Amino acid sequence: MPAALVLLATGSPAAAAAPPSTPVCAPLAGMDIPASAMSLPTSGGRVTAATATTSVVSGETIEYCRVDADIFPVDPAAPAIKMRVALPSGWNHKAIMFGGGGYNGTIPDLTANVPFGPADQPAPLARRYATFASDSGHQQGPAALPSLDGSFGVNDEALRNFAAGDALKKTHDASRYLIRQAYRAKPAEVYFAGGSTGGREALVVAQRWPEAFDGVISAYPAWNNLAEVLYLGHLTQILSRPGAFPGPDKQTLLYTSVIGACDGLDGVADGVVSNPGGCHFDPRTLRCPDGADTGPGCLSDAQIAAVTAMSTRFEWPYRIASGETGYPGFPFLSGADMRTPFLGFGTTAPANPMPLTSGYGMQYWDQWVKYFLTRDPGHDPLAVDPRDPGPWLDRISRLSTIQDRNDVDLRRFAARGGKLILLHGAADELVSDRSTSDYYRRVRAELGPRTTDGFLRYYVVPGANHANAGTPAFAAGWDSLSALERWVERGQSPVDPVVTDTRHQRTRPLCEYPEWPEYRAGDPDRASSFACTR
Repeated sequence: MPAALVLLATGSPAAAAAPPSTPVCAPLAGMDIPASAMSLPTSGGRVTAATATTSVVSGETIEYCRVDADIFPVDPAAPAIKMRVALPSGWNHKAIMFGGGGYNGTIPDLTANVPFGPADQPAPLARRYATFASDSGHQQGPAALPSLDGSFGVNDEALRNFAAGDALKKTHDASRYLIRQAYRAKPAEVYFAGGSTGGREALVVAQRWPEAFDGVISAYPAWNNLAEVLYLGHLTQILSRPGAFPGPDKQTLLYTSVIGACDGLDGVADGVVSNPGGCHFDPRTLRCPDGADTGPGCLSDAQIAAVTAMSTRFEWPYRIASGETGYPGFPFLSGADMRTPFLGFGTTAPANPMPLTSGYGMQYWDQWVKYFLTRDPGHDPLAVDPRDPGPWLDRISRLSTIQDRNDVDLRRFAARGGKLILLHGAADELVSDRSTSDYYRRVRAELGPRTTDGFLRYYVVPGANHANAGTPAFAAGWDSLSALERWVERGQSPVDPVVTDTRHQRTRPLCEYPEWPEYRAGDPDRASSFACTR
């Protein structure tokens, strides 16, 4: 047992003499978390375990107290929120919360780094942050693929905990309570970092609870979740049509053709399309003779229609409560990359029942239809048409008030000094960077350029995909946490940041949107050889 952790009751003389950076551990076990400690309704909570432990984090052995706790629901039929806090020895008097992914259902790894975190800098726990997270209010079933169990959606409280983000504030409040009990002090700064669903959660906390977090890192955020779900449903229907699904060979053909056509638009052929806005690839150039499917070296008319739908804005002809009217689709250079087939098209056409080898988005739609929309686990996901939902229209509108809670009015967060770093990969195959760019433009229109520039930085990383999954063209690594610390704690905004491709050991300037890195002269593996342009 690590000697640095204080294992005496909080009220004992030895515990009182301990420095604030050394946590009390064992006395936390069984501790009640009063409902009054949380700003949203709960039935309180309780610590289920508090264990002194060690882990190797960023190559260093870290001593910390791992605290597991349950936050009890108001509805006795709803599951508890399962949460965890890591309380390190040598605490730096800061805390950071991690967001989840997909439908959540598991507690994120508290020893992990922030999204797109650098390989050469320590993770938050190795920096002696108190780290915390939760499963967002439900536990994933054993038979589901990771983060793809939506069965909790049949319960209203569990649905709100996940989709509206209520579990985030409850977890934040309970974690701060436990940090105070362990260190007898409050953290000086509290940060949030998340990607995908976690990126959406990052934007939710900044908008709904602007006083709770001092700085936020939001990566590839699924911010308008309901809007994307409708788009995924539309794509699922198209890909399920006879002959429409492009198999793995055709997906590779599409990707390599796009790279071949657009790679050099940034001044250098390096496998990365740095100017995606200038890439206007026409999939009809790959058309099979007479539009029939004649083999892996071409696309049929049905397959061209499918990949065109994936890259085209999808709009629905009805109003939903959130005000969203469509989803912008994906660039061709994203979802067709067979280096991460599960996140893109998958390897099998969607069907009913949904194959586990279909794309992540298709399976996400399947779970949403069964448990969020119809609340009927036997419902055919292909029987709901996002363009014409019929009797499900009112339910879709209702869900949009819960899932699309991200109001772009962040003026309260900005006014209290909060800072937001927004990141997205230009080759993301699961959440469109076009959608994040739309979010940024809306914030800028709502708050004005001056206010926006005072608290928000948005970077699109060429060649980076969703969460550096598989073997991306550019495996992004940037020390966004140190940049956020300097901005929040010293007032120093990011200046000329550089992102590293951790797979190929090359660097690029991290350009503020809408700029992109253009090659000028010199070593193409060095950021200094590029300049941000638009």
